[in-house]
Amino acid sequence: MSSKAAVAKTRIKNRIKDIVKNPYHMIILLSLISLFLLIVLPMIFMVKNTFVLSANELRRVSGKEVGDFTLYYWQYLLASKLSAAHLITPFKHSLTIAFFVTVLAVPLGFGLAWLMVRSDLPGKKWLTIGIMIPYMIPSWCKSMAWLAVFRNGRGGAPGFLAGLGINVPDWLAYGPTAIILCMVLHYYAFTYIMVSGALRSVNSELEEMAEIQGAKKMDILKQITMPMVMPAVLSSAIMTFSKAIGSYGVAANLGLRISYYTLATKMHDFIGTGSAQVGYCMAILLITLASGTIIANQIFIGTRKSYETIGGKGYRSTSIRLGKSKYSIMTVLGIFLFVAMIVPLFILLMETFQVNTGRGYGLDNLTLYNWIGRLEDASGMINYAGIFRNEAFFKALYNTVKLTIIGSVITAFCGQLLGYICSRGRGKWYGNLVEQLIFLPYLMPAVAFSAIYLSMFSRSYGPIPSLYGTFTIILLATVVKHIPFASRSGTANMLQIGKSLEEAADVAGSGFVRRMTKIVIPLAKNGFLSGFLLVFISIAKELDLIILFMTPSNNTLSYLAFEYSKEVLPQMADAISVIVLAFVLVTYLTASKITGTDLSKSWG
Repeated sequence: MSSKAAVAKTRIKNRIKDIVKNPYHMIILLSLISLFLLIVLPMIFMVKNTFVLSANELRRVSGKEVGDFTLYYWQYLLASKLSAAHLITPFKHSLTIAFFVTVLAVPLGFGLAWLMVRSDLPGKKWLTIGIMIPYMIPSWCKSMAWLAVFRNGRGGAPGFLAGLGINVPDWLAYGPTAIILCMVLHYYAFTYIMVSGALRSVNSELEEMAEIQGAKKMDILKQITMPMVMPAVLSSAIMTFSKAIGSYGVAANLGLRISYYTLATKMHDFIGTGSAQVGYCMAILLITLASGTIIANQIFIGTRKSYETIGGKGYRSTSIRLGKSKYSIMTVLGIFLFVAMIVPLFILLMETFQVNTGRGYGLDNLTLYNWIGRLEDASGMINYAGIFRNEAFFKALYNTVKLTIIGSVITAFCGQLLGYICSRGRGKWYGNLVEQLIFLPYLMPAVAFSAIYLSMFSRSYGPIPSLYGTFTIILLATVVKHIPFASRSGTANMLQIGKSLEEAADVAGSGFVRRMTKIVIPLAKNGFLSGFLLVFISIAKELDLIILFMTPSNNTLSYLAFEYSKEVLPQMADAISVIVLAFVLVTYLTASKITGTDLSKSWG
C-alpha cells in the first residue's frame, strides 16, 4: 500500500514539474485560474450577498445581526406586497419588449441577408453599407434620434414632429412601442450578419434545381433556404431575445419618462438607491432568464444533425433572379434605410444647432452654442458651456478613448491566447473547460454582469483595495464581458493555422516561445486586427455595461450624453451622440480600408 502511495506521489510530482516546465501547460493553468477568479468567483460572491443581511435592512429584520443568513431580499422581491410593482410588472415589460423585438428583427434581418447574398438585387455594395451601419450605431444613440423626432414636450422641449404642430401621443413618443422599434432597428443587424454568413457557405444547387423545376421563389425560400440556415436563424433569435431583455440604455431613455420600467431599469434603481442586494437578486433572475434561452437554443440545435451545409465537394453560390421586381425592391429598401436611418440621424444632427427644439430651422433659431458656446452666453436653464468648451466633455472623451484602446488591445490579445488554447485543446478536457468558462459572460445581460463586479469589488480584501469608482473596475468588467467575442474570433483564427507548422518547428528543436513568436503570432496578425476592431466598436458605444460604475471622475461620452438627456438638455446630448457616432464610424471605415476587415463576413 505504501509503495502504491509512493508511486502516486511520484506521478503527481512529475505532473507538476511537467506543468511548471512546459510554457503551454502553464498558460493553460493560468488561464483557468484567471477565468475562475474573474468569472465564476464574482458570480458566486453575488449569489452569496443576496443571502447575507446588510446594515441598511437591519431594522427591518428582527433578531438578526449584520452578516447573518437571511431570505429577506428574495422574500421582498418574490413574495411581498411590492412584488407586483418591483418584479412582476417590469418582468412583463421586459418579456413583451424582448418578444416583439425578436419577432420583428429576425425576419427583417433574414430577408435583408437573403436579398444581399442570394439575389441579383442591384446596388448591393451601397445597400450593404447602409444595412451594416446600424450595428455600429449605439442603440442608446438610436433612442436619442427617436426622441429628436418624436419627443412631445413631456418633461422637456418638443421634438421635430411636435414642432411642426403634429400632436405626438405618449404611446408613440415613449414606452414599449418606441423601445421596441428602436431595438428592432439595432438588433436586426445580428440576424443579418449571422444569416448572411451562413448563406455564403450554402451551395445554391438545390435552389437552382427547384427554380428549374418551376418552384416559386417564396416556396424555395421556405422549403429549401430556410431549413439550411435554420441554426443561424435560431441563434440570432436567441441572441436578439437575450440582448433585448437585458437592455438598459434604450429602455431608460424612452421608458423612464412615463415610469415604464423593465427588469434592467428597475435593477439599476435598486442598486443606485442603496438596496443593492435586491438589485443583485434581479440580476440573478435576468441571468437565469437569458441563460435559459441560450441553453435551450444550444440543446435544440444540438439535436438537429441534418443541417450540414459544407462538405468535401466544391460548391458555388449563384444569384437568384428577381426579374422586374428587383428595381422595385431596391427602391423600397433604399427608402426604408433612408427613412429609418438617415432622416433620424440628420434630425439628431440638426437639433444640435437649434436654440429651442421643435421651433424650426430659421436663422433666429440656429446657434453654435451647443458646440462652442461660452457659459456666460448661456440662456434659459442651461448650466453648461458648449461641449468643446466643457471640461466634462474632454474628460469623458479621454476616458472613452482610454477605455476603448486599452480594453480592445487587452481583450483582443486575451482572445487570441484563449482561442489558441481552445483550438489546440479541442476534444481535451482543458480545451472544453476553457471554452465553457469563456462562454459564461456571453450568457449574462450587460447590466447584470456589471452588478456582479460591483457586488464583489466594491469592498476591500486585505491588500486589495476597493475598486469602486476607479477606472480599473470599468476596464476589468469591459475586458471580461467582451472576452467571448474576442475568443470566438481568436479560435476561428487559430484553426486556420495548421498544427503541422508547429509540429515541424518542434521536430527542428524550436521551443514553445520561439514557435509562438516566429510562427503563430505573425500568422495570427490579421485575425488579431479583426478581433481588435470588433471589440473596439463594441466598447466605444457601450453604455449598459458601465452605467453602474460611473462617477464624476470616470464618465464616458455615452454616459455623459445619457445624463444630459435626463437633465432635459437634448441639444448637448445629441451633440455628444454625434461625436460618438463619428468616432465609431471613422474608426471602422479607416480600419476596414487598411486591414480589409468586413464585419458582415467575419462575425456571427
